[in-house]
Amino acid sequence: MKHWVTKVRSNLELYRLAATSLAGKRFWLLFLVAPIYLLVRWTLHYFNFNQIEVADIQGDILAVPMVLIGMVLGIRLIAGEISGRTLEIIYTVPGGCERVWWSKLIAAVLILLPLEVMLAVGAWFIFEPFPILMLLGAMQTAIFYLLVAMGFAALFRSEVGGGIAVFALLMFNGLITGFGENQIVVSPFFNPWMLEDAEFDEVVASTVQNKVGYLFLDFAILALTFMRSNRREKLLSV
Repeated sequence: MKHWVTKVRSNLELYRLAATSLAGKRFWLLFLVAPIYLLVRWTLHYFNFNQIEVADIQGDILAVPMVLIGMVLGIRLIAGEISGRTLEIIYTVPGGCERVWWSKLIAAVLILLPLEVMLAVGAWFIFEPFPILMLLGAMQTAIFYLLVAMGFAALFRSEVGGGIAVFALLMFNGLITGFGENQIVVSPFFNPWMLEDAEFDEVVASTVQNKVGYLFLDFAILALTFMRSNRREKLLSV
């Protein structure tokens, strides 16, 4: 039992250090995004500038801030070591560079999880109770953009290049979906609760296709990014 507690404690310390590497010593300030964002959206809702309905909560309230934070963390995950001139040290870590990437990736997810909980609790009481499965949809969207940001930053060997590429992808997705007005199954922001006129079987089928498809896509992006990161000479030739 004592060995198990020690192992958990050491892993938590590892993820804390990884979070510090991603977002600085005061990474916990990222959690302030939740109350600030909720206050802004409630103000707009209260003064009828942007009304929030139950179906809007997954995308507008939960996914948007999580995606933005996920993109920032993803850009920093590998490219941060390049810009910080510490990449060569990463390749000397026992277990390989992937051990470091996994630690930082888990740390990023552990930042997104409490952020989502805070957003969800606030949305539940400030706006309306919503289906709990919306949490899964919002997290799926954030994880996708986290991985894409990590992949683009590793591909271009630059935080700036990765940020421009993933932001362009985000804007392109917004344009083809009308920023949530047009629900497309292949969109990472797909929200089945927006399909009011669709048959139940159609909604279920579209949701399963979206979830399973993005599960495989996330693994593919992760595998390609790790393959890229293992090309030591390529990344060090910046």
